Amino acid sequence: MHALQSGDERAAEELVGANAGWMLSVARRYLVDTALAEDCVQDAFMNAFQNIESFEGRSKIKSWLHRILVNAALTKICKNRRHDERPIDNLLPKFDEFDCRIEASWPDIPTPAEILENTQIRNLVADNIHQLPQNYRIVLLLRDIEEMSTAEVSKLLEVTEGTVKIRLHRARAALKKLLEPILRGGK
Repeated sequence: MHALQSGDERAAEELVGANAGWMLSVARRYLVDTALAEDCVQDAFMNAFQNIESFEGRSKIKSWLHRILVNAALTKICKNRRHDERPIDNLLPKFDEFDCRIEASWPDIPTPAEILENTQIRNLVADNIHQLPQNYRIVLLLRDIEEMSTAEVSKLLEVTEGTVKIRLHRARAALKKLLEPILRGGK
């Protein structure tokens, strides 16, 4: 850490080499466009190097970089807010006149462990998360993937906690509807 804080270029190269891969994966969760995700990672590294002297070592450097990266992704999203402002209504489940959810029966449902073991399904789940409108996708990622609290997400996105809860509920419902054909085995 001292080498990084003293400006050692080799230490900086090692930091980038060890972290660029996972950082790009995280950035792509938030930013569907690969070029934007790459820019976001570059911005995060620049921010980290500019502020490396403020890193006190109370957390792991990976955790510190992760927080910087998520903030950089959210900044990019705010700058590009005009994109992906589509409604979520067509992705939500439908209800009958008795307010019961309309859905086909589920035959044999794979266990969560079986689903997670299948790389193809994991990729399909990630692709379906990217289909969610941005405002809903971001809340889902922050709450369910990054495991932030509702209060933290509310503060970070500068919206009320009620808005976070509504978006999270709708995002989960929409994702479930998108994933049903996959989980049913394409039936």
